[in-house]
Amino acid sequence: MRCLAILAAAALLAACHDSGPQPLLGTTEWDRVELVAEASEPVLEVAAREGAIVKAGDVLVRLDPRRADADLASAEAEITRIDAQLLEQRNGFRSEEIDEARARVAAANARVTANSRDLERAKVMRAKKLMPQAEVDRVQQLVDTSRAERKEADAALRLVLAGTRNEQIEQSEAQRAAAVARRDHAALVRERLDVRAPAAGQVDAVNVEPGDQPMVGGSVVTLLSGSAYVRVWVLESQRATLAPGTMATVHVTGIAQPYTAKLRWVRSDPGFTPYYALTGDDASRLSYMAEFALEGEAAAKLPAGLPVQLELR
Repeated sequence: MRCLAILAAAALLAACHDSGPQPLLGTTEWDRVELVAEASEPVLEVAAREGAIVKAGDVLVRLDPRRADADLASAEAEITRIDAQLLEQRNGFRSEEIDEARARVAAANARVTANSRDLERAKVMRAKKLMPQAEVDRVQQLVDTSRAERKEADAALRLVLAGTRNEQIEQSEAQRAAAVARRDHAALVRERLDVRAPAAGQVDAVNVEPGDQPMVGGSVVTLLSGSAYVRVWVLESQRATLAPGTMATVHVTGIAQPYTAKLRWVRSDPGFTPYYALTGDDASRLSYMAEFALEGEAAAKLPAGLPVQLELR
């Protein structure tokens, strides 16, 4: 009986040892940035290949800029035209134009005076029955026409003396603002034809080759940025014990040296455990996705997608 009790106690201790906390399963990850084509233009150059380490602002892919350069030049020319128009409106009419308007007024006055004298002579001759009434009516028409031309010349002179209205200048200023906006848009389109790295990282995939013409919004380069981290699935029974800053030890498959990691966040909404993390009775349980930031310089060289086992400390 004593031997049986010893064996039972040993079996119980073994069971308690086996029921310890299970490691969390997951993979190494990087933040992926998809760089897309802003315009459907042919690829001129692929400046970075898969695996290249790039800095923020480095050119990765160049697209053909000729169409964008033409649009930008057209927008700048329109701004130049409107600037000249504004300068003309603000300076007013030239002195030569004012002199021309005054000369037209003087000519109109001379015609009115001459036609009025002809009318007086025609009336005298009509009174003496030396001229038909039709001729008098014709001269009267010339007088009326010359007087109307004088009014027109007077109005034109007042117009050039008054200068440009403020409303016209405001319209031109609004046109210039719209032209500047079009120029800025064209410049932005031209700038983005050079696909640049938004942050330092590693090129994971290049999806185009020189000569290709990607669609607008099509992915051209996938960039891994930031720093490596581990994404694992936490069981429901372990969720309550986790808080940001929790430390853990990470074992990466194929690497003997373990890594240290710190919990960044745990998703509040549960999800179904992915297939690769299903073990025994845990297969039917919900779990929570968590991310642990890897520490140390060696972690920066880890590729994405390696399976890991994480042990909470």
